[in-house]
Amino acid sequence: MHHSFISIVGVVQSPYQIRSLGAWLTGLYAVLETQFSDFEFVLVNNHCEQTDIDAVIRPLPENLRKNIFLLNLSTPVNRDNALLAGLDRANGDYAVIFEFDFAEQPDLIAQLWEKSQAGFDIVYLRARERRLPWAYRLLYWIFYGILQRYSQLRIDPQAHHSRIISRRALNSLLRLRENSRYLKAIYSLVGYNTAAIDVTQPLVPEPEASFGDQFRTSLVAITSFTTFLRSLLLWIFISSCLVAGAAVYNAVKVKLSNVDIFGEYHQTISGWAYLVVLISIFFAITCLNLYIMSIYLSNIYSEIKNRPLYIIESVKRY
Repeated sequence: MHHSFISIVGVVQSPYQIRSLGAWLTGLYAVLETQFSDFEFVLVNNHCEQTDIDAVIRPLPENLRKNIFLLNLSTPVNRDNALLAGLDRANGDYAVIFEFDFAEQPDLIAQLWEKSQAGFDIVYLRARERRLPWAYRLLYWIFYGILQRYSQLRIDPQAHHSRIISRRALNSLLRLRENSRYLKAIYSLVGYNTAAIDVTQPLVPEPEASFGDQFRTSLVAITSFTTFLRSLLLWIFISSCLVAGAAVYNAVKVKLSNVDIFGEYHQTISGWAYLVVLISIFFAITCLNLYIMSIYLSNIYSEIKNRPLYIIESVKRY
C-alpha cells in the first residue's frame, strides 16, 4: 500500500467517452483501492448531457461513487482548458491525467507512480506510432518541426496526454495562467525531471476535433511559444533586399546598354529606371519596418503574458 493521495483527472466530452466511463472508473478503482491509501476522481463534463453521465455513475458501488467529483462546464472549451479545470480541483500529492483510451489498462497508473518515485516529477505515456490521415500527418510534421527549430521547448511528438504530475510541478504549472493554452508546451516550459513510459496504444485523432480545430490550435501554439513569425519576417526582409537589389541592377543595366540581366534587348523608356529604383527602395524599407515592428510586438507579447522568470524546483537545507 502506497501512502500517497492520488487525483485522477478525466475529461468527458463525447458519447464514446460516456460509454467507456463505467469501465474506466471500475478498472481504475480496482487498482487504486489496493495500492493507494487515498484517491479521488475529478471528472470534467465538457458540455455533455449530465443525465447520461449520471446514468453511468449511479449503478456503481457506493465506495467508488463517494470518491467522484463531477465538474460541469457551462460552455464547451478545448480539451486543454477542460483539463486545466480538473487540475485546478485536484487535491492529491500527485495528479494523474488518464485518457479513456487506456480504460483497459488501469495498471498503467501504478507504473506511472513507480516511475515517478525514481526522481521524476512528470511521467507521461509515449506512443510508438501516430495513426493519422495524411493531412494530419503533414500538419503535425510541420508543427513539431517549427516548435523544435524556433523554440527552446523539448516536446515529444509521440507523447500522449496521459501523465502523472507531482504536487510541486502541478503548483508551478497552475501559475502559468495563459488564455491560449497548449499543455504539452507548458509541461516543457515548467521543466522538472521528466520521463516517459512506452506503450503500444498509438496516437489517433480525436473524433470530435476537426482538421480546422487542429490547425487553429497549431497556430495558437506557434504564435505563443515560438519565434517563427519573427524569423519569417526577417527572411522576407532579406529576400526583399535581394529582389530590390536585382531590380535596381537590372534597371540601370537596361538604361545603359538596353540589355537586361537575361540578355534580352529592351528599348529604353524615359523615367522607367528611376521608378523601378524608387519602388524597390521603398519596398525594402517597408519590409524593414515590418520586421522592426514584429520585434517590438514580440517583446510586448512576451511581457503581457506575465510568465514567471524562473521556477524554483526545490530548496535544500543543511
